[in-house]
Amino acid sequence: MLNLERLRTLDALARHGSVSGAAAALHITTSAVSQQMAKLEREVGQQLLAKNGRGVRLTDAGRLLSDHAARILSQVELAQSDLEAQRGQVAGELRLSAFPTAARGLFPVALAALREEHPGLRLRSCELEPERGIAGVVRGDLDLAVVLDWYNKPMPLPDGLVKAPILDDPAEVAIPAGHRLADRDEVDLGEFAGDEWITWGEGEFCHEWLMFTLRSRGVEPIVGHRAAETHTQLNLVAAGLGVCIAPVLGRHPVPDGVVMIPLRQRVRRHVYVVWRADADRRPSIRAAVRALKEAATKVS
Repeated sequence: MLNLERLRTLDALARHGSVSGAAAALHITTSAVSQQMAKLEREVGQQLLAKNGRGVRLTDAGRLLSDHAARILSQVELAQSDLEAQRGQVAGELRLSAFPTAARGLFPVALAALREEHPGLRLRSCELEPERGIAGVVRGDLDLAVVLDWYNKPMPLPDGLVKAPILDDPAEVAIPAGHRLADRDEVDLGEFAGDEWITWGEGEFCHEWLMFTLRSRGVEPIVGHRAAETHTQLNLVAAGLGVCIAPVLGRHPVPDGVVMIPLRQRVRRHVYVVWRADADRRPSIRAAVRALKEAATKVS
């Protein structure tokens, strides 16, 4: 009889690609991972891991069993979801992530409401960029992730995920108070051809969106500074170091010396929450989605 916890360890090894990654995901020590795998190899009578430099790799038998393990664990998740749905209780642990401005703008209201309404529910939250949040849900490290895409650049979702819209978040351009366009009621992105932009990190979804959008407006971006947090970007704008795109969610307070101007093309990002389809019937998932939607009505 295959042991479920050892299959979970094998699945984590397959997903994370290393003993240390599997240990971190399972919140156990690396030696515990090695012990679980040694026991699993004895149970199946085959070698599942092979040395690969300083690390390990799955053998053919290991990959075969890890594929079965992923399906088995998905069925276990579905069974647990069905049992929770039958009981109708919002209880247990719920692990959530959100990108920084959503964590700031939505989580305080939504998570406080969940804790008050469902005292049997243990909440664990963290800030993650959308790509990492989605990957966490796919791997099973997270139950829910609040993510985003933009009106003109959707973010592809892997198979097996379900999503629900939370809000449409309008964005404006933030410029220094002494900027030549500071007295305008609205502006076009094409008017910033000579300005330096303050943007997100190289390779991040929002940075790639900004580069794509500016180029579609005939502007070759001049990137002067990069910062992950909206508030950092706004403070750089206040210092006269460039301009940036600033969505409304999680933005306040706007520092002195910054003027917010609407864009003529009505730039918006779509904020939504994703979870695994095999957990769709869990009452805790449904309660969290409701709480996030209710929180959005209070901040939008």
